[in-house]
Amino acid sequence: MILTSILVPILTTMSTLHRAVKGGWSCPIVSDYFAENPTYTDENFRHRFHMRRSLFLRVVEAVEAHDPYFQPALDCTGRNELDDYIRMGEATSLKCLRHFVRGVKEAFRATYLRRPNPQDLHRLLGFGEARGFPGMLGSIDCMYWEWQNCPNAWRGHFTRGHGKPTVPTVVLEAIASADTWIWHANFGTPGSNNDLNVLDHSTLLDEIRDGTAPPISFTVNGNHYQFNICIAPRRARKDIERTFGILHCQFRILVYPARFGDMQTLKDVMYACIILHNMIVEDQDHIIVSPNYDPTDDYENTHVDDTSPTMGYQARIDREATSRDKVIAKRLQRNLIEHVYQKFRGQSFNN
Repeated sequence: MILTSILVPILTTMSTLHRAVKGGWSCPIVSDYFAENPTYTDENFRHRFHMRRSLFLRVVEAVEAHDPYFQPALDCTGRNELDDYIRMGEATSLKCLRHFVRGVKEAFRATYLRRPNPQDLHRLLGFGEARGFPGMLGSIDCMYWEWQNCPNAWRGHFTRGHGKPTVPTVVLEAIASADTWIWHANFGTPGSNNDLNVLDHSTLLDEIRDGTAPPISFTVNGNHYQFNICIAPRRARKDIERTFGILHCQFRILVYPARFGDMQTLKDVMYACIILHNMIVEDQDHIIVSPNYDPTDDYENTHVDDTSPTMGYQARIDREATSRDKVIAKRLQRNLIEHVYQKFRGQSFNN
């Protein structure tokens, strides 16, 4: 329980519930949260930490097993000094945070920040087509995190010169589906870039160019296309904007300017928050199903191709040209407008 002893005092806020007091400090952490009859109920725990107690303990056990830093060590008297609430200095708290976010990323990234598997693709494509956008896996947008302790040598590179506050920021580019699960995240692009040229630094276009992106083909208004859509109209873009709002509510560290001075720690914090967010979505069954989505439907306008993409330099150049072709983009836009009109005309929407 060493990691529990460290994390909960840092994250806990004051409550109006009655506490027994010992020497100016609250009761031991186990009696407050993890005893047979704890002071705080499961609902109090979920409200305070935005996750269920069972999920919290799952994360604690995995990180403790992964990082020896959190494994308890006895002093010369054979006693573990972290059994009670502890007073930690700022340096120790930051060191614990670094170990924790790195442990979460290494222990859970393969599962909770993975690429969609075939079952995921079928569900996501079904969501997209039911909402009028065949081939859409999710909506994409960028979030800017202010970097308070950006090194002076990098401040100009990470600061946008006009249009927004002239402070260093780091960009998170992410793709989320309707259930707010984040399927793709690329963090670390300098804030001097805007939302469009952030894609030039993204691994997303690298996957499309290299042929490692999910092979999807779809038909819109009688026209055939062989690439997936991530940028969606306003109705679907609410998904990623809502996801960013949830991230800020769940993890207050993302609301305030980043205080770490090294980029690697910033990345570890951001990816750990995204992984924990996806774990919460799964644990609380927050799967949002479109009213028009039928999981048994084959969705004949959208297909996941089984054939391997053509490799080689010329094929990469061709995929690069196709992904940036403005003529194809304009034609797809017109076809989508006509498709949505034919599919939903006569219906009214509140969103």
